[in-house]
Amino acid sequence: MNHESDLVTLVRTTRLLPQAYRPLFAHADFRRLLPALAASDLGDGMSIVAVAWLAIEIAPPGQSGMLLGAALAAYALPGAAGALLFGRWLRRLPAARLLAADSRIRAVLLGCVPLAWAAGVLHPVLYVALLAGSSVLHAWGNAGRYSLLAQILPPDQRLAANALVSSSVSASIVVGPALAGFLAVVVGPAWLIGLDALSFAVLAAQVGRLRGGAAGQDGRGAKGERDGESATTTPVDADRSAAGLRLLRKQPELLGVLALTWFFNFLYGPAEVALPLHVTDDLHAGAGLLGLYWTLFGAGAVLGGLAAGALRRFPLWPVTLGIVAGWGLALVPFGLGAPAAVTLACFTLGGLIYGPFTALSYTLFQERTPAASLTTVLAARSAALLTAGPVGTALGGPLIALLGPRQVLAASGLATVALAVIGAAIRVRGLRRVRIPAPVSRPT
Repeated sequence: MNHESDLVTLVRTTRLLPQAYRPLFAHADFRRLLPALAASDLGDGMSIVAVAWLAIEIAPPGQSGMLLGAALAAYALPGAAGALLFGRWLRRLPAARLLAADSRIRAVLLGCVPLAWAAGVLHPVLYVALLAGSSVLHAWGNAGRYSLLAQILPPDQRLAANALVSSSVSASIVVGPALAGFLAVVVGPAWLIGLDALSFAVLAAQVGRLRGGAAGQDGRGAKGERDGESATTTPVDADRSAAGLRLLRKQPELLGVLALTWFFNFLYGPAEVALPLHVTDDLHAGAGLLGLYWTLFGAGAVLGGLAAGALRRFPLWPVTLGIVAGWGLALVPFGLGAPAAVTLACFTLGGLIYGPFTALSYTLFQERTPAASLTTVLAARSAALLTAGPVGTALGGPLIALLGPRQVLAASGLATVALAVIGAAIRVRGLRRVRIPAPVSRPT
């Protein structure tokens, strides 16, 4: 009777969703996983404000930009090293264990931040070290997340799942920074990072509860090749992992998307450092306004992410290049001295434009990569991309000291527009080479 009641509730709830997303909730493991992913996303959404604001609070006088850049870089850059150094062992683990291991490490080390703060021993070096340690398995955890989705769901539902999970990340940027902007004043940013740690503890526990793994509706694996065996408990074969890496190198389209995304994230890095200092130094405001910027960005990104399915019918490259150029243009008004109301509107539009980018990128990788190699290929992708944003944020501190936060925001936008123009020129040149056949020599 309870099962029938739950089923009725599920049907009523899914009716509120667009048609493309309703079939996802027929999968029990997806229903278990999504709320836990959303909880960790919300924790990270609060950390967008909390990590930066705590760095500003504990920074020595005159060094806020440098510490802010180091903290943001430490929150992601070690993940690239972890993907490379631990690949020999982690590539053999199933996706669920990768996601759980990453979540446990984040829960423990991020949880040490508020404890050190309460004890009065949170030195800037210790703060950066804890953030760095928490991100050491980020590439593998991120790969495990999307590989787990690919195993749980059939191929025709993956784009919808990617869009929904990506929109959960964007939704967390709507709610998380708004909560953080308020709670940072009430309880302090260190305790917000503690809540982020708690959210990852919840995710680790929920991943451990998965039972069906990649079993589809027919009770077999996601592709039905192993009777009664869940793909979430099947290690990735080492030989096939190496073949997946070779496949990535041999796919010009995948490499092109990867290169574009790398530079896109790299140019975003300085803007991420400049925005909090723009709020404090240029606008003389507090954490509430910084939270509002990220909240409005997230609101736009949610709408853009949910529109990813409709963009599937358009060619990949024009869409991605348009997203890159649009985000760059959204940053330019910061350098023109526009009032906060205008730049808030631009940041919202930037989120709307950026929203579909992640779902489209991951779907392309999922479609072009063999299932047995997907975890390793996505980990290699994450490792490459994790070097982009953190390097940009590390450069953000010196650039802000040289130019000022407002000018760095505008420079980041203009450079991003230039990236889109260069990418379009390279794409057009490549298409012309394909269309023009090589001359055929005539026999004498």
